[in-house]
Parts: sequence; C-alpha cells; structure tokens
Amino acid sequence: MRILTYALTLFLFAFFVNELQAQSYNPDVPGIVINHSPASTGKYIGSPSIVIMPDGDYVASHDYFGPGGGRGSWNQTLVYRSTDKGKSWEHLTTIDNQWWSTLFYHNNALYLIGTYGRMNNAVIRKSEDGGKTWTNPTDKNNGLLAKGRYHCAPVPVLRHDGRLWRAMEYAPQGREFEAFMMSVPVDANLLEADNWTFTNKIPYEEDWYDGRMRSWLEGNAVVTPDGEIVNILRCAFSDENQGVAAIVRVNEKGTKASFDPENGFIRLPGGTGKKFTIRYDEKSQKYWSLVNWVQPKDIDTRERNTVALVSSPDLKTWTIERVVLHHPDPHHHAFQYLDWQFEGDDIIAVSRTAYDDGLGGAANYHDANFMTFHRIKHFRKSFNLDPGWKKE
Repeated sequence: MRILTYALTLFLFAFFVNELQAQSYNPDVPGIVINHSPASTGKYIGSPSIVIMPDGDYVASHDYFGPGGGRGSWNQTLVYRSTDKGKSWEHLTTIDNQWWSTLFYHNNALYLIGTYGRMNNAVIRKSEDGGKTWTNPTDKNNGLLAKGRYHCAPVPVLRHDGRLWRAMEYAPQGREFEAFMMSVPVDANLLEADNWTFTNKIPYEEDWYDGRMRSWLEGNAVVTPDGEIVNILRCAFSDENQGVAAIVRVNEKGTKASFDPENGFIRLPGGTGKKFTIRYDEKSQKYWSLVNWVQPKDIDTRERNTVALVSSPDLKTWTIERVVLHHPDPHHHAFQYLDWQFEGDDIIAVSRTAYDDGLGGAANYHDANFMTFHRIKHFRKSFNLDPGWKKE
C-alpha cells in the first residue's frame, strides 16, 4: 500500500509540475498566447492557421513537430476558439493524423485541409459544430483526396470563378518538391476526392536562377489583376538570396500549370526560405502579406525575428509598409509562418513564435515554443516602419 501511495504521489507531483511548466511563460511575449510548449518537451509548435466564423468568433489551429516523440511522431493538430476577439482562447479538440493544415469556412461548415502526417496523404476534414468534432478521412468518399508523399502549409484556400483553389506540393523523394494546384467546384462535396482537380506537378530545376535554385514550396493561390490564377511560392537558393518568390501560372480549368524561369521570379521581401500568406483587399485594391523581412543591417537571411507588412498593386512591385513584430535577437526569437485574415480595418494573425518563457526560452529561432495571436490595427495606414502591434 505504501508503495502504491508513493507511486501515486510521484505521479501527481510530475503531473502538476508539467502543468505548471505548460502554463508558465514570460508575460511580455508579444500578442496573446494561445498555447505554450516549453523547449524541454521537445515538442515544438508549427503550422498556425486562423479563420473568422460567421458569428465573429475566431477558430485557430496548429500542429506539433520536434524530437520529443521521435521524428514525425507528433502527428496532431490542435484546434482553439476565441469568443472575445482573440483576448482569450479555449482548446476545443486535438485531431490525430493531421498536419500542415489550413482552416477555412465554406457553405455552412468548417474545413481543415492538409496532410495525414509528415509527407503523407492529402486529406480534408469537415466540422459542422464549429471545430469540436471532425470527420475522419478514411477513403476517397470521406476526405482522403490523394495518396502519396504530399507537403503543404497553412496557405490560402481561395474562392474564384466558381471554384476553391489551394496550392500544395508533391515530394516523390526527400524534399524534391513539385508544385501543383488543386481545385474543386464551390457547390461540390469537398470530401469526395473525385470532385477535385489537380494540375500537373512541376519539379524545380537546379539551373534556374543562375544555377542557384534549391527548392520551392508552400505556394499561395492568388488571382492576378488580370483574373488569372497563379501559385506564388517561397524559394530557396544556394546563396540564401533573401527576397525572391516564384509565380507558377494555372489555366482557368485548373488542369495545367506552367512556369517560365526567365520571367517567373519576382522580388518579394522575405520570399526566400520563409513561408508567407498573400491575400487581396478590395478596399485598397492591393495585395497584402506578412513576411519575414531581413532588414538591410542584418546579413543572416535565415532570420525570422522581424515581421513586416507589405503590399503590392500588381504582385510584382512590393512595398514595405511597416514592421509589425521585431526582436533584436535572431537566434532564439522569431515570429514565423503567420496566417492571417482581414477584419474591417484590421488584420488578425496567428504566429509560430519563439520567445523567452522563463523556462529557458525556445530551443532556437526555428523551434517555436508559443502560438500567439496578434491584431494589426488600421493596416492600410502607413506607420513609417514603426511596430504596428501592442500588448492587448
């Protein structure tokens, strides 16, 4: 009996210590903390996504990655809801076998589209109760869209010309990402694989961009000023060039994608080696994005310690409107993989954040220990690069 009591005491002590660690963090973390996972757990926060519900509530999600449970074993997506405009958050559910996913609302239901796991099947799930319960992608009639080694991130699901569009990548081996676009009629059953159309898959070539091309991934479905669907991807180069993205063109039926390496690269701050989300704002008639801009004074283009709000009238020329998040240390601090939405005159965003937490901080800039919520007020106004966020 004493042994059992002693074991129970140790268990409860460990449980409460773990709970205390999970809830303890530096109150100076910018924005509102949605979730915190100390670096000691080896369980890092990734793939933040956010959507505004018809009733004005927010639903957000993220997954985990890291060595704590073995490579690729943190195969979960956590879903949260805020009923007070992001000031507080409630954990709704944890979904097993869901990764790299985008939340979106369509035809009276909430959806989550991504992969079944690391480099795994392309899947979509549906929730009809605001994110509490979800369908399970068991077969091609219930959310299993394609089998194979698929890759993506929380990038936009775009409605245009009677279809929903979403970019993704295929990886036949390793990280040799092949870009493509998937789409489905807006009135179709999104859980049925046969309703979806995939373009051809385009592998990158290492001789592109003067022989410096190393990868492209995490593309955005965007409509150009001419009404054409394109896929704008982040790029990686051998020399870590910091401000270049690629534009893959898609035909109107969603069956064919093409890329012109002579004219398909654009200058986009933070477009090299860092995920971004592009959306179009009707009021300003501009495209907007939150990017990990590497400031001129910095030389390490891997840095993700600065987030800039940028805009463009044509997807070709981008202007840095203001810095919205920054920390002077680039090694253990970062605001990255921001997903965001327009809300009136504001932008609301969620970030995969590496920051001090009173428990040793983040393992490094990449391996985030927080998911945070941010509001960028009056985003259409220029603030001369001053930070546009404040503690709520």
